Amino acid sequence: MLLFVGVIGFAATAQDNTAKIEFKSNVIDYGEITRGSDGVRIFKFTNTGDAPLVISNVRSSCGCTIPKKPDAPIAPGAIGEIEVKYDTKRVGPIRKTITVESNADTPTIALKIKGTVLANSGK
Repeated sequence: MLLFVGVIGFAATAQDNTAKIEFKSNVIDYGEITRGSDGVRIFKFTNTGDAPLVISNVRSSCGCTIPKKPDAPIAPGAIGEIEVKYDTKRVGPIRKTITVESNADTPTIALKIKGTVLANSGK
C-alpha cells in the first residue's frame, strides 16, 4: 500500500510542470492617432513557467482588429509577442478585446486595446 501511494505521489509531481504566461501589460493605449496611421502594436509576454507555452488561439472581438500569434512554442523563460493590427481607417473610439488561449495555468486571458482614431485635419 505504501509503495502504491509513493508511485501516485511521484506521478502527480511529474505532472506539475506547467507553462505560465505573464504579459508586460494587458492593455495597449493607442492614445489619439490620425486616420490611416500605423495600427500595429505588440503585446510582449514571458513564459514564467517550467514547460513550453503553446498559444493555441488568438481572436478579436471585432473584424477591425487582426491579432497574430506565435507559431512555435515559447520555451520556459523566453519572451514572445502577439501582434495586433487595428484598422485605423475607422474614425472614432477604439475599445477592443483580444482573447488569448494557451496551455498555461491560466488558459484564457483577455487583452485590451483602446484609444481614438481622429479624422485627418484639413481633409
